[in-house]
Amino acid sequence: DLVIERVADPFTVYGDPDSLAADSSDWDVAFVTRRMDWRAFAARWPGAEAVDFEDEDLAGAGGRIEGGSQVRLVEFWRREAVERSLITLTDGQEMEAEVFEARRPFLEAAGLAPAGPPRTAPGVRVVQRILSGAAVLETVDWPGKFIPLVPVYGEEIRVDGQRRLRGLVRDARDAQRMFNYWRTTSTELVALAPKAPFIGRKGAFDTDQAKWTTANSQTHAFIEYDGPEPPHRQPFAGVPAGALQEALNAADDLKSIMGLHDASLGARSNETSGKAILARQREGDVSTFHYIDNLSRAIRHAGRILIDLIPKVYSAQRMVRILGPDGAPALVEVNGEGTAPGGRIFDLAAGRYDLTVRAGPSFASRREEAASQMIELIRAYPPAAPLIGDLLARNLDWPGAEEVARRLARANGGG
Repeated sequence: DLVIERVADPFTVYGDPDSLAADSSDWDVAFVTRRMDWRAFAARWPGAEAVDFEDEDLAGAGGRIEGGSQVRLVEFWRREAVERSLITLTDGQEMEAEVFEARRPFLEAAGLAPAGPPRTAPGVRVVQRILSGAAVLETVDWPGKFIPLVPVYGEEIRVDGQRRLRGLVRDARDAQRMFNYWRTTSTELVALAPKAPFIGRKGAFDTDQAKWTTANSQTHAFIEYDGPEPPHRQPFAGVPAGALQEALNAADDLKSIMGLHDASLGARSNETSGKAILARQREGDVSTFHYIDNLSRAIRHAGRILIDLIPKVYSAQRMVRILGPDGAPALVEVNGEGTAPGGRIFDLAAGRYDLTVRAGPSFASRREEAASQMIELIRAYPPAAPLIGDLLARNLDWPGAEEVARRLARANGGG
């Protein structure tokens, strides 16, 4: 099965330095480093030398690394040019000769046969090699034509011909340092400020010296003094207003540099009308749109990798679990001689496919989005409620929604 997994540490991935594509779909080489316990290493590759890349003197010398319990391994991905053998079928579609031979019985049953002799065409193949510090441990022929690593970039700029990647907070580091400094300063001033002392003439505190000594840390019912005038307390001057103001200025600088103001953060600000709030939120969307755009490119490239792999991995007859546009699961037979409901045959190797990615409001599923839009339609046009009430109930994500939808449909004269 095809599975999408995360890379826990992005700094372990070294992509192709000659890549120019925004989604890195043109990577020809890539390295992924990881560490493995030497016991697991010995169990997976018996007899192989557990030599780390950092120990150049031990490479090829044999034996486990002294004092180390883990071995650093490297996944070396490389895309190489090859010659492919293509076959043109009677319906006009082209298919690799290996795929055709693997699916010949099904294709011939469908009335498809080669329309001529095979022809050669340039192509690529992807090879994964797992390396230790001493040898190539394993070689894997990847079925797809893309290196299956999908980076999500932030801001990309070119400086003196070199590619530099930046994050949202890079330009805000100085403002963050200033904010940290002034908040630390104000905290320090409060923490180191002396307790408000009592001031009196000499000998005024001799009557009950123990209580006067602990007056700032303990509560006493009464404290006596001896003198013509009572002691008075020196008030605390408080934190200088300049330190607090500078911290506020630094916080405003952070928002201005990143383009994320109070409205974008969901906090109450000076805006009062809905249009003004939306305008400020759009400013935040525009300032960070290139990050959303790069995420869309990464999702599109991941989908392109899956489209390339699906007919090669799911090439035999099998049942697969799919999700419909409304998020409802179903089991479908693919690559089989039987037909699906409605007389449809799902041949994953037939045809060519593409995908599109739309970035917008976050919904858990298209069902949730449909329910939200239907509710807005009913608010704008209440007479539509009896007409689409069953459809709205069917798209609501709570137990019993299907039964409610059936009852509404029967109430409106439906099945």
